[in-house]
Amino acid sequence: MQIDDKLVQKLIQDQFPQWSNLAIKPVARSGWDNRTFRLGDELLVRLPSAESYAAQVPKEQKWLPFLNDRISTQIPQVVALGMPGHGFLWSWSIYSWIDGTDLPPDISDTSGIARSVSNFILELHSVESSDGPAPGLHNYFRGGDLGEYDSEVTEYARLLANEIDADAALVVWSKALESNWDSSPVWIHGDLEPSNILITKNKSVAVIDFGNCAIGDPACDLVMAWTFFDDSARQVFRAALQIDNNTWERARAWALWKAMFRMATSLNSDDVEFTNAKRLVKSILADTL
Repeated sequence: MQIDDKLVQKLIQDQFPQWSNLAIKPVARSGWDNRTFRLGDELLVRLPSAESYAAQVPKEQKWLPFLNDRISTQIPQVVALGMPGHGFLWSWSIYSWIDGTDLPPDISDTSGIARSVSNFILELHSVESSDGPAPGLHNYFRGGDLGEYDSEVTEYARLLANEIDADAALVVWSKALESNWDSSPVWIHGDLEPSNILITKNKSVAVIDFGNCAIGDPACDLVMAWTFFDDSARQVFRAALQIDNNTWERARAWALWKAMFRMATSLNSDDVEFTNAKRLVKSILADTL
């Protein structure tokens, strides 16, 4: 489905005429699950890009206000709920605009970011979670059982056997499958990666995109330990969170799955994404507790 500024303009004119005079323009990086547009200077419009992402909208509408009232880290603030129209089939959201830029890969103070991100995670874990949404198809089982991805990882190991140490990868994966989160489920973001962390002046200011949030095992929210932080920042991150060995093993397995997925969906050794993912797999396998 083509989702462009013309469609957004029609939806705004019909459903929110009070904002119909505001300029609409796509943001520089929209992401995969949604198409995102600025609406004037203070608002943001996000529309799911496919049916499989449509369930994220009512979930964010319900739970972002709840989380906003309970954590100090800046997160998206819901302003309005849009309805289907003009050929667009799903509900959509309007949020307040948050100033900031994506976390760049070459930031100098990764330990400082590690502390900021760990503070956000600790805050999120402290929020009462008994009524939160359980992991499922709506968030690709983030926070749930790693076993949901077992056959996928086994197939990746077969496909990538000439590129990585597939046996070592399966050992790491199998070790992670031996444990589960035994404590009460905690809130998880579900997609905590650099593109969903906004900074100003090299300091973390906000966390965005809660479409994959749920309550469950926090291991999936720790993958930045390998995908972004260097060795020193990784230790700062782990120490701040006081993560036990089993959870750390599951987190490493989530990071491994992500890197192998990127390799398997490229399968082109000349591709930058493939090369970076291969380097990441090697780094993950070399890391120890």
